[in-house]
Amino acid sequence: MRKKWFIKTADDTLSELNTTRCGLSSETVTERQAEYGPNEIQEQEGKSALEMLLHQFKNPLIFILAVGALVSLFTGHYVDGIAITVIIVINALIAFWQEMKAKKGMDALKEMAAPNAEVVRDGEVLSIPARELVPGDILTINTGDILAADVRIIEANRLSIDEAALTGESEPVDKAIAALDGDNIGLGDQVNMGFMTTIVTSGNGYGVVVGTGMQTEVGHIADLMTNTEETKTPMQVRMDTIAHTLMIAALVVVAVVCAIGLYHGMPWLEILSTGISLSVAAIPEGLPTVVSIVLTMGSTKMVKSNALAKQLSAIETLGSTTVICSDKTGTLTQNQMQVMQAYDASGRQWKVTGKGFDPKGEFIPQDHNTAVTDSPEMMQGLTVATLCNDAQYLQDEGKYTVRGNPTEGALIVAAAKAGLQQGTMLASGDFTLIEKFPFDSGRKMASVIVRDKAGQHFLAVKGAPDVILRKASGFMADGNVVVHSSQEMRGNLALASSPAEQHIANYQKAIEEFADQALRTLAVGFRPLTDEDLERDHHELEHDITILGLYGIMDPPRPEVRDAINSCFDAGVRTVMITGDHALTAAAVARDIGIIRSDNDKVITGAQLDEMDDEELRRICPEVAVYARVSPEHKLRIVKAQQENNEVPAMTGDGVNDAPALRRADIGVAMGISGTSVAKDSGDLILLDDNFSTIVKAVRQGRQIFDNLRKFIRQALTANVGEVAVILIAFLVMGPATILPLTPLMILWINLVSDGLPALALGVEPEENDVMSRKPRKRNEGFFGDSLGVRIVIRGLALGGMSYLAFSWVLNAGHSAEYAQTVAFAMLIFSQLWHLFDSRSFTTLYRKNPFTNKYLLGAVALSATLSLAVIYTGFGQLVFNTESLSFGHLLAVVVAASVPTFVLSGIKEITKVKFV
Repeated sequence: MRKKWFIKTADDTLSELNTTRCGLSSETVTERQAEYGPNEIQEQEGKSALEMLLHQFKNPLIFILAVGALVSLFTGHYVDGIAITVIIVINALIAFWQEMKAKKGMDALKEMAAPNAEVVRDGEVLSIPARELVPGDILTINTGDILAADVRIIEANRLSIDEAALTGESEPVDKAIAALDGDNIGLGDQVNMGFMTTIVTSGNGYGVVVGTGMQTEVGHIADLMTNTEETKTPMQVRMDTIAHTLMIAALVVVAVVCAIGLYHGMPWLEILSTGISLSVAAIPEGLPTVVSIVLTMGSTKMVKSNALAKQLSAIETLGSTTVICSDKTGTLTQNQMQVMQAYDASGRQWKVTGKGFDPKGEFIPQDHNTAVTDSPEMMQGLTVATLCNDAQYLQDEGKYTVRGNPTEGALIVAAAKAGLQQGTMLASGDFTLIEKFPFDSGRKMASVIVRDKAGQHFLAVKGAPDVILRKASGFMADGNVVVHSSQEMRGNLALASSPAEQHIANYQKAIEEFADQALRTLAVGFRPLTDEDLERDHHELEHDITILGLYGIMDPPRPEVRDAINSCFDAGVRTVMITGDHALTAAAVARDIGIIRSDNDKVITGAQLDEMDDEELRRICPEVAVYARVSPEHKLRIVKAQQENNEVPAMTGDGVNDAPALRRADIGVAMGISGTSVAKDSGDLILLDDNFSTIVKAVRQGRQIFDNLRKFIRQALTANVGEVAVILIAFLVMGPATILPLTPLMILWINLVSDGLPALALGVEPEENDVMSRKPRKRNEGFFGDSLGVRIVIRGLALGGMSYLAFSWVLNAGHSAEYAQTVAFAMLIFSQLWHLFDSRSFTTLYRKNPFTNKYLLGAVALSATLSLAVIYTGFGQLVFNTESLSFGHLLAVVVAASVPTFVLSGIKEITKVKFV
């Protein structure tokens, strides 16, 4: 267990680490480097390229095909053996290429670490490689630094650190040195600690190194990533199920044939030849390749919607998703702090509109008709907020950005919406900044001495509303300072005789209303200064303030998020917020956008999760809408609990702290803009626009892809059942003297070209009307659900039976065996082409316009043309041993081939039974 350094005083920490503020001695450093090793993140040894390549041949489908290829070559069927071998190699190489794009999360973690560090050793400040740091080193901390280790802060001067990538906290954390009360404090609240890879945004100080390498918080996350099991996606499970089902079916059929052959005393070579034909017929050789192609087409479509799939299996998994665990900042919200509500000291409130940092927004008055430019309190308040501000408002190629503290940036943007900009105000000479007194956590305010163009000085002040009220002596109301009694303002504010009573009541009511909306509230005010005041310290100046107003600030939800969450709700997909932010803020946002829909939806904090065991968490999971102030372990536990409840969770994230959960989830969704490289490498899908609504679009496309895969699998396996059926029927009816209706090479052609090529067009079939109104599929539901397996068998037997009847009829009419095989070959091809039009829908072909998928029409035409070339060209006849059919026979085949599809579809249309 890692030590809880945050509960120790700075001196106790130094003492326990046996160090001083002058740093370690050279001898001690050498000893500790030997004890603790280098300050580096360790990574697990991965599989070699050869191991990954060999792993691809463990697929049971590949195994069966490999046996078929060997037997074909052994028995002299060289063309068949070579063709099957080529298919095996193609499938294996495609899978190998996908796996070569493996995650490199550990490399990304190592890249985030600082290359160098500045330390105090032997009383001197030295710059050393960060990997040489040891516990007990005294690390100097300056603005812009990336912390090279975990430290206990021992000295802080207005020190703020951006810990968003580690904790999910959207704003920099102000650091302090005092020991904290309580030992169950989350990372985001450990204000006297600094963590490896976090960035110093302002101030400076010193810290004593308490953890290096794998003993840091980032090292702990790396360890979680290493030990986090990557679960198979539902898509991978379904494909494995199909593979095992087909393998068992093929073995059963081959076993039956061998038994019959042995019973009749057939030669082994004939039994083997029949077995090869059946094994080739039973296995859809192109299935892995075609599925990859269909998923690739889906991936290309998703990219146009700003979703980049790193793993093809993740695309279909989206369609199975039952719960989306979403980060708040930047995904559900805009990641741009904005003033949402304003209050002027006259008691008027304003709603501030606009999007992001764009200055086109406006102040809309509530319950009054005053324009913002006609409110002296609001205009003066915005002026003060702009002057007492270190953020910069920038414009580049028409795009507005803010550099500096996000809260200060929100004030600058609000002022710009009222026509005020700091640069213009200072450049014009209207105001001159004389001296700044930056914000610190002790006094909870900031101020600046300003000189106006008349030469008068005043103190511009902003800070926490309760602090400003305690230091105030009046309010600016209707252009005048209406209350100016320091005693009244600082004393009993509830005095009925106090003229400040109504203003104070209004002020406090506004604070409460802003708090209810989870707005971060700042107050602004000013104090006129005399020449004597200019010589005083800021502690003496920051009182007798005249309050101008309040500003309620937050990172607002993205405008499109509410509709996206409602779409998820209609589709049976729950949205859960998992954030490092405070519970009150998270709950307010969740309630606003529809994640919290009733009083039964719970909000759970990381501290509460620590009190729960895994079973209790699993039980309560379905009732929780928001998890706040959570750690990487918490996120991982939440994902596991949902999976144990048979949920299919999608997890979004952008920080280092999200990586283990992204890796564990059925589908990890990383942010493409704000996401760290660690998060991107751990995720399966990357949002190129960091927008939650993009996930919903991807869910829709995932469901459509799953539907189309089911249509393709239905078509492909129906063809395989038909091929097995025609051979098996012939073997059973005709006995040992069987002339097989199809050769292995004919079957390969049907599987790969005449059936596989048109079936590919099912991958671009338009979505079904109810794609987003259905409930998600169950985690363990396979491709054969909803009676699809039975339908495949019935349709396949019908197609195979029709092909055998045609074969037997022609053979009994005195035609050659090659001619009869060609008829059976053509019958099966055209039967499958007709069946394609019924496979387009989960209803029947009578309810679907046959011309809405032009790719399918083109593929059917191409397949028919190529197949006729195999029958009628000399080269095709040489390779496939076919003969040219008479026009009458060809016409009869084409018409008869349509009978199974039209008759069975008609029965289904009339009876409404699903299995036909």
